[in-house]
Amino acid sequence: MTLENISRYDPDRVTARDGHAVVVGASMAGLFAGRVLADAFEQVTVLDRDPLPDERIARRGVPQANHVHALLEPGRVMLEDLFPGYGGEIRDAGGVVMNASKKLDLYQGGDYIAEAEEELPFYCASRPLFEQLTRRHVAERADIALRGACHVTDFVADDDGRTVTGVRVVDGDDGEETIAADLVVDATGRTSRTPEWLERHGYPTPETENVGVDLAYSTVAVDRPPENERGYLIVPSPPVTRGGTAVPVEGDRWIVTVFGRHGDHPPTDPEGFEEFASSLPAPAISEVLAHHEWDGDEIHRYPFPASKRRYYEDLDRFPDGLLVTGDAVASFNPIYGQGMSAAALDALHLHHALAAGRENLATRFFDRAADTLDVVWRITVGSDFEYAETEGKKPAGTDVFNRYLSWVVDAAHEDRYVAEQFTRVLRLESHPTALLAPGILGRVATAKVRAYV
Repeated sequence: MTLENISRYDPDRVTARDGHAVVVGASMAGLFAGRVLADAFEQVTVLDRDPLPDERIARRGVPQANHVHALLEPGRVMLEDLFPGYGGEIRDAGGVVMNASKKLDLYQGGDYIAEAEEELPFYCASRPLFEQLTRRHVAERADIALRGACHVTDFVADDDGRTVTGVRVVDGDDGEETIAADLVVDATGRTSRTPEWLERHGYPTPETENVGVDLAYSTVAVDRPPENERGYLIVPSPPVTRGGTAVPVEGDRWIVTVFGRHGDHPPTDPEGFEEFASSLPAPAISEVLAHHEWDGDEIHRYPFPASKRRYYEDLDRFPDGLLVTGDAVASFNPIYGQGMSAAALDALHLHHALAAGRENLATRFFDRAADTLDVVWRITVGSDFEYAETEGKKPAGTDVFNRYLSWVVDAAHEDRYVAEQFTRVLRLESHPTALLAPGILGRVATAKVRAYV
């Protein structure tokens, strides 16, 4: 299930509104969830360990905040549906709203992907700007309270442990308190402690799957001429393990990130960074670095050892009054840029689950969200298994699909229609099976025959 298979957000679908919901974590996943919950609850409180000022800041709780972030189509659509005019605010703040079919140069499989036939809107901004604008919209609502600089130490349950009834919080100013809630949503990310809480209270814990990629990436900011709004993405194919991207953002800058898999990690000194960029299979990013001034000399580094998925949908028992969303359920290799948009799809599923009522909410939400996560997981993990060094459980059929996908990419170098459909799959707009439609199969086969003539 992808964006095209899910009904759009419609606040009129949620008719009952009562009670108090608490979201733990003010990440994009937490902010999406908080806004959706406000349609069904009289009051929503979003808690985070970090301070939550109105300023544009890279929060400590988002260690990858200084690196490139992509907002794919589900994230863009959900932000526009929840906060009409969001794209205009991105541009007003200095960000870029581009037509990715013409302004994003995607190098993959030995050449650039052709321009798509249709317009593909794409918001380009730093993670702090995305968070600032989203946080501002959420905070403007009288029925949502944002509380920063407070640490949630535990969930609170009723005497028999069957229902979560709130959270215990340590606040630097007010000490410890208990906040009662009719629903608690864990949006704390990869370090979520919900599995430990479940185990302590006699519940089964979700099976956890890890796919090791041993990835690290390094990032710098580079001055950008205001009229140049192009972006660049270089996707490596085996045996090449290095890639990178340059995305135009606010402040007339590019955020430039280079990455390497399986121990082939980029350096954090300027000379080494430039040498690494010059070794990529296409020159675009190296040319950006060579021909434009760096915005400061700090190089940020972020390691990512493995993608992780927790299968909450398979649990036969789960407490009432509790949900888990975002990276706390599944976190993906960040080079694919799926995180914020997967969180947006989670929120859309939560919206539809709430519209159907609160009975068995967790079961229905996890089942719905799993349909999307299955697709995103297969896309990202399947691509990771192009490399023999990738560790973990390989989804069935991965090798066959990867072989076919390489033929799709070859065809997409010249065929604009194939390029468009391929890009829509990457953007989580279309299901991967769209690439098996007769119109695509015929074009891919034709391109394959021409390659041998």
